[in-house]
Amino acid sequence: MINCTFENGHKNSLRHVVVDMIIVKNGRILLVKRAPQLSNGGKYALPGGFVERDEDTKKAALRETLEETGYKGEIVSLFRIVDNPDRAQEDRQNISFVYIIRPLGKVGNPDFEVAESRWFDLNSLPRESQFAFDHLETVRLFQQYLKEDFPLPIF
Repeated sequence: MINCTFENGHKNSLRHVVVDMIIVKNGRILLVKRAPQLSNGGKYALPGGFVERDEDTKKAALRETLEETGYKGEIVSLFRIVDNPDRAQEDRQNISFVYIIRPLGKVGNPDFEVAESRWFDLNSLPRESQFAFDHLETVRLFQQYLKEDFPLPIF
């Protein structure tokens, strides 16, 4: 986390911007198991990561999709923005832009941050205790969206 000292002498930590991806195909969602050396290691998560300098969230989403899953993809829609500073199991107060991604084809392998990537039927997910951060909350909201088709943010 980046620490700053303001003119008035107060120290403050900046929040990070990340992307998370809901990668879906034929009623299944692609989840990654985080590598053991990472926070929440060994737990399932949506693929995702930090937005790099000089990169917008859309480019970050496609880059992280490729890096963490080996899939090229295309953005279907921005699904949600999570900016709650009290996110579960989250020590950095990350602000997440969550995108729905259509996989176009597998062209590589996951990087060192991923111990495993696996497709799950949307109706047969890992147990809640096996999920990292608050990602199960996002998956459940996506399941609700599939049933109710509520409006998504414009991007």
